[in-house]
Amino acid sequence: MSVHVPPDDVGAPRAQAGPNPQHLLTTLLGEYLDSSDAGLPSMAVVAMLGEFGISEPSARAALSRLTKRGLIAVRGSGRPPVYHLTPQAIARHRSRMDHFLSFGARPPQWTGDWVTVSFSIPQSGHAQSGQAQSGQAPRHAVRKALGSLGFARLYDSVWIRPGTDSGPVTQALHAILDDVDGGRWSVMHTRFDEEAGPHGPAAAYDLAGLASAYEDFIAQYSDLRTAVRNGQIDATGALVARTSVMDSWRKFPDIDPNLPEHLLPAPWPRQAARELMLEIHSALGSLAEARLIQVVTPYWPDAASWITHFQASENSISAPAGGDG
Repeated sequence: MSVHVPPDDVGAPRAQAGPNPQHLLTTLLGEYLDSSDAGLPSMAVVAMLGEFGISEPSARAALSRLTKRGLIAVRGSGRPPVYHLTPQAIARHRSRMDHFLSFGARPPQWTGDWVTVSFSIPQSGHAQSGQAQSGQAPRHAVRKALGSLGFARLYDSVWIRPGTDSGPVTQALHAILDDVDGGRWSVMHTRFDEEAGPHGPAAAYDLAGLASAYEDFIAQYSDLRTAVRNGQIDATGALVARTSVMDSWRKFPDIDPNLPEHLLPAPWPRQAARELMLEIHSALGSLAEARLIQVVTPYWPDAASWITHFQASENSISAPAGGDG
């Protein structure tokens, strides 16, 4: 499948296998803080990540790295340091939470339009400066850029993406290939004569692998849903469980191309996975918020004024809930 990082996530940590303090901290900040005015003591972050078995050195390293990435900033020069979310990070978090919680809520409006990119790069060539270079480096750069913009490879040098917006990819190809001697590329708006057939666009995607990922998600969290329904999850368990569910779900809007139903194998498990995520996420929101306040208040006395949680509203768009900040 085509895995890509959307443009508004540039600078955010990449998902990795196993515990990732940066990724986890990004999820926590996005879920439970919604104001750049909140001053977040470093020890509060250490305590927050400690709930997930993250050591103090790893927590402080995550803080440092997120600061370098511009997601958080140090406020003042006091010791120990106090951090705050930047306004840009707040805007990104809100946008991303909307995206995560609304993804899959309704079928995409489908027009049959695709943006297609075709390119050719010599095995070796010269930049306009005259310096010799291998064709492998620009080829890798093009593929990376296409993947980050949501394109998938249909054939070796033919990449496709649903929709009509060609501006970003045109700009990216100019930036990469304009200085590559012999580099050629075209951006086209296309339709497929046999859209649903074996020679159509679905061949560019590993839909079987994506379906398997959804089914694994359902298998992983079905017992948790049962426990939630039976009232067996307390506040301590709620924070870890709810964050784990969102941390697992948030990959899907970035790896699922959201193709129209007629291009998907049946039955398609996304809706079942989404309903499971929303049930757990909604049911545990208040408990998770309460636990987070309890954990960080010894280091952040006014935590209850700032900590909130996101939830899905009736129209499937997320909204801050709770808290006073």
